[in-house]
Amino acid sequence: MRRAVSLARLPVLLTAAAVIVAVALPGRTELVVRIYALVLAALVLARLVAMLRAALPRGPSAFDRALRRPARSHERLPELAKIEREVTLGTTTAFDLHYRLRPSLRRIAGELLAARRSIDLDGDPEAARRALGEETWELVRPDREPPRERFGRGIELASLGAVVSSLEAL
Repeated sequence: MRRAVSLARLPVLLTAAAVIVAVALPGRTELVVRIYALVLAALVLARLVAMLRAALPRGPSAFDRALRRPARSHERLPELAKIEREVTLGTTTAFDLHYRLRPSLRRIAGELLAARRSIDLDGDPEAARRALGEETWELVRPDREPPRERFGRGIELASLGAVVSSLEAL
């Protein structure tokens, strides 16, 4: 009841003010009525918006929550991080190319040859050589000698790209 009385006070005061101004300025009655109607409409609209906000739930709806995708974790895959390290090291020194990157490339080449061409990398070296190409074969062949200069230059990125392309072509 108190709320209804407090809500009714403002329009009553507005009406009283409009009547006083209309009596005080008789030539401006039309303008006073228009301003009164505009302010009264603004009050009604503000009250309707407040009632609508009170009726709506706070926060996102169940529909909005269902549409939200879960946050992706930006955690790197450990195997991918390992290969990236091996590539970085393999392009730096000959030692890292032979002892870090080469075993991974041999494993990948062996698995691809076995799965896609039924060729054993170590058991049928001639077939593996033909399938892989010279550049890749020189890197993954089983009898490849360790580098004499441990800190010698590793593999060039262009050559590594060619090796990867030949493996992808299997």
